[in-house]
Amino acid sequence: MSDTQARTAEQIEADIAAARARLASTVDELVDRAHPKNVAKRQVEQAKAQVFDERGQLRTQKIVAVGGAVVGVVAVLLLIRRLVGRR
Repeated sequence: MSDTQARTAEQIEADIAAARARLASTVDELVDRAHPKNVAKRQVEQAKAQVFDERGQLRTQKIVAVGGAVVGVVAVLLLIRRLVGRR
């Protein structure tokens, strides 16, 4: 619609109603995204994606790497505890 054409009250009301509907839809989507249950569900899916591949098989390399890191951290903590305990 060009600037030279005057809009009728019905056209303005229709534009306002369309904008209101778009805003309501956007708010509903944001509420759905921010719902704690949905946030937790997305986090669980992300965690599963780290452990399982697309076929549902375990990603053993990642599991071994994480396990090795945990063992390393525990070993360092035990070593520090033993060294501090000698004093």
